[in-house]
Amino acid sequence: MPQANAGGRLCTSMYHLSISELPATQDDGTTMKSIKFLVCLTLALFWELGLTAPKSAQTLTPLPDRVEAPGFKLRDIDGATHQLTDYRGKIVIVNFWATWCPPCREEMPSMQRAWIALREEGIVMLAENVGEDEDTIFKFTADYPVEFSLLMDLDSKVVQRWPVVGLPTTFVLDTKGRLTYRAIGGRAWDHPELLTAVRALKNQD
Repeated sequence: MPQANAGGRLCTSMYHLSISELPATQDDGTTMKSIKFLVCLTLALFWELGLTAPKSAQTLTPLPDRVEAPGFKLRDIDGATHQLTDYRGKIVIVNFWATWCPPCREEMPSMQRAWIALREEGIVMLAENVGEDEDTIFKFTADYPVEFSLLMDLDSKVVQRWPVVGLPTTFVLDTKGRLTYRAIGGRAWDHPELLTAVRALKNQD
């Protein structure tokens, strides 16, 4: 299934390289800020040129091995703690994003609409922000209000353990906590094709 065109793949690959080279902790934040600036500049350029994933490509890529998702225990911006294993038995959508990422901002309203459509069906949506604090995320929600949980991967340790290829990257986990689908780049998450694929997991072992 198509995921993105050449421009989208280039942008996400650059961020993947930055994440893989990032130390687990930062003393003064200088390295992280430099990476953010360079990647944000590149993403913004490609976004303006229309070289990101086309909105018509509303697909999820199956992950054939269906390995168990790496665990995590993270706080959200309201102070609540979320442990991935707590959601075993439910379908979980896990989105990796940042406020400075143009396609992340673009897809966020559709994620809220998808959440409204799915939340009564026992499906969980978690958006893991990479490297930013409560104040930054809270300011973002003034322009992009959402009702699902916004988690904070403050030291970027979680994102380094997941097969993230850029921001945004989103995974759909089955009821056994296995990585079932991946979407690299932005999507319209309330698109019927995507909602159908997510809901179908309820009927699979």
